[in-house]
Amino acid sequence: MIAPMSVESNNATTPSPAVAPGSEDIDPRRTAEDLGKVGIDPRLPAFVPGFDAPFFQAGLAGYSDGAMRIIARRHGCPYCVTEALLDRTLLAGGRGFAKADLGDLHDNVPGGEEDHPLAGQIMGSEPAEMAAGALKMVEQGTRHDREYRSMAYAANGSFAPTTQHLRLPGGEQLGRVDLCEDANDEWGSCDPVDHQAHTPGSPLLRALRVSARNSSSDSSPAHPPASPSSTLPLTASPSHSFSSIDINLACPVKKIASKARGGHWLAEPDGAIRILEAVREAVPNHIHCTVKLRRAFDDTPEMASNCDRILAAAFDMGYAWATVHARTVEQKYIGPSRWDVLRDIVARHPDRIIFGSGDVWSAPDIFRMIAYTGVKAVAVARGCIGNPWIFRQARDLMAGREPAPPTIAEQAAVLREHFALLLAVNHGARHCETTSSRQIRKFGIRFASHHPRNKQVRLAMIGVESREDWEQVLADHYTGEPA
Repeated sequence: MIAPMSVESNNATTPSPAVAPGSEDIDPRRTAEDLGKVGIDPRLPAFVPGFDAPFFQAGLAGYSDGAMRIIARRHGCPYCVTEALLDRTLLAGGRGFAKADLGDLHDNVPGGEEDHPLAGQIMGSEPAEMAAGALKMVEQGTRHDREYRSMAYAANGSFAPTTQHLRLPGGEQLGRVDLCEDANDEWGSCDPVDHQAHTPGSPLLRALRVSARNSSSDSSPAHPPASPSSTLPLTASPSHSFSSIDINLACPVKKIASKARGGHWLAEPDGAIRILEAVREAVPNHIHCTVKLRRAFDDTPEMASNCDRILAAAFDMGYAWATVHARTVEQKYIGPSRWDVLRDIVARHPDRIIFGSGDVWSAPDIFRMIAYTGVKAVAVARGCIGNPWIFRQARDLMAGREPAPPTIAEQAAVLREHFALLLAVNHGARHCETTSSRQIRKFGIRFASHHPRNKQVRLAMIGVESREDWEQVLADHYTGEPA
């Protein structure tokens, strides 16, 4: 499992401005107010009803569970993305959504009535596995798991039998699951073949396409209005599935057995395009597909060209939009992002919907990026951890209001809300309260930055091991307005 990124760690630089020569002349308030008056690009709400503002919460490894998403939504976030889920994790889920390589799958199931619209993000190395995994996400596992594995490991399938070690949330061991279990019964062997087996006309993709269309309606269900309160436990049904599937070609994770995944596909554009094609073929037509990628694998002209090639291919095959992170894959999260390069990418694709990401730490940064680069919306990533108020403040700017920092009372209310939602997310797991208490620490540490005594509060948050510890921190530090 990928460890959560900390802004203060050696894996990421502290909040700092992006490289954006000339951006100092931009008035983000004016940009925000103009958007508030004329509105956002009308294609956004047309693609995804409810997407009514030019910003959203990005997928964040180790953070973007249902609790964080719902807190963001209650503060004005119109759209959220799950953390990246590994295709093989999805296909190996013998007991449904369980814990494996890239996060807790159950955390990424749409969280009840409030958690919409939601994009499910997927990452992997093989077109067939990505296609079957994406279809399983859309259908919320309404078929038996072996059916999805059969789709991925079809006749003349692409991989040797593989097993995956699984755990339930909370750490319960499930042992190993054979990814090719029962695949031979219906589709034949799992002997390796080349990627040409996964072109749009291949038997596998035809089977995926037929399966998807047979199980889908002509139009997506209407999203219910947001509810002011949560329901415990958080659950979802196929009628409350993902509004879109987001392909992750951005995450700077390591390769698996020399196979590309995430951002490494920017160095292998042919493979990236095959994955994009396979997923778009498999996912029902009424579910939009999107892609997230970095501006390049490195700073060489060849890699910059790869990004443009992948973008063009994605749009040509019907992807609704692309989110471009303004760092390279080699940078990971170290060093500034390059908004100037992002601006050039947007300029080369003038009629396409491109979103931006990278070094957005405040509400004004959202509108500064929009004005400088021309992106249609901004993905807020690390800047919203422990700071759901960034979305409320962005809406205030659009309405011409002065954005206010959260009061101690507002902070206390959100912290209590967040913990209650974590209990809902972890409902049914072993040691639910202990698990939730430990999870709230990483959020509480970031929430502490808003407190006047942030260092003391941060230290108190680090020591939380139980619900009682958590309640004591709130009692000690959030019962009044300290001087």
